[in-house]
Amino acid sequence: MIKKDKKPEELGSWMDTYGDMVTLLLCFFVLLYSMSSVDQNKFKLLVESFNPSALEGTDQVVLDANVKEGDGELSGNPPAGGGEVKDFDELYLVLKQIVEERNMQDTVEISRGDGFTFISFRDKVFFDGDSSVLRQEGKEVLDQFASAMSQANNSIKEVQVLGHTSQGNPEKPNNIRNDRMLSAQRSAEVIIYLQSRNAVSPEKLVGMSFGQFRPIAPFNTEDGRAKNRRVEILITKNDTVEKSLEEYYNQVYHNNQEETGN
Repeated sequence: MIKKDKKPEELGSWMDTYGDMVTLLLCFFVLLYSMSSVDQNKFKLLVESFNPSALEGTDQVVLDANVKEGDGELSGNPPAGGGEVKDFDELYLVLKQIVEERNMQDTVEISRGDGFTFISFRDKVFFDGDSSVLRQEGKEVLDQFASAMSQANNSIKEVQVLGHTSQGNPEKPNNIRNDRMLSAQRSAEVIIYLQSRNAVSPEKLVGMSFGQFRPIAPFNTEDGRAKNRRVEILITKNDTVEKSLEEYYNQVYHNNQEETGN
């Protein structure tokens, strides 16, 4: 018996079903992908890589306590130990996230520029007035910072801790000995704590103290004195040109430096 050839329309019927199935599968996988979580840190780095202005000068971060999840900022709790840090740029993002999650935007300021990250801890984050004993809140912050820094140790050139005091009486300078000793002890205490937590290799930790003589705001207001009473941490990156402290300050505090003349 001679087998008759199938009509063209009969050949196409099963292909229509197959095409519908493939389309449904594609929609299903697109749906799964849209529901998956995105690595916020890596996404932000990707966006910044297409923004040339991010490489010019300093990138001053404005931390907004009212930012909610989905507003474009990093959200969610950082993983244990401050998050996974693979390089120097991710270190900045994780430190910034820690500050946001702890709601310390009013007392901690983070900036970054070409090859450095700069953190300023104002007023009583680490120490009570006239004290060099680390407060519990300060220890908890340093624990998270140390964990993040330890993961980026190979990309870190140096960590400088800068201690400052404020002039309590605008009309009368502090006692020289007490002023210098207090700022030196405060920077030393922060360094000792970071080293005890294996933040970076010990030889990379450097302490400096300035007493009341590097103000970033006037002494004649309470807010100005709170800004001047601070501990700063300057983290520099390997294989970058070393700058003077004045150059870092000009990038971070340039507005305040012009107002105070320092």
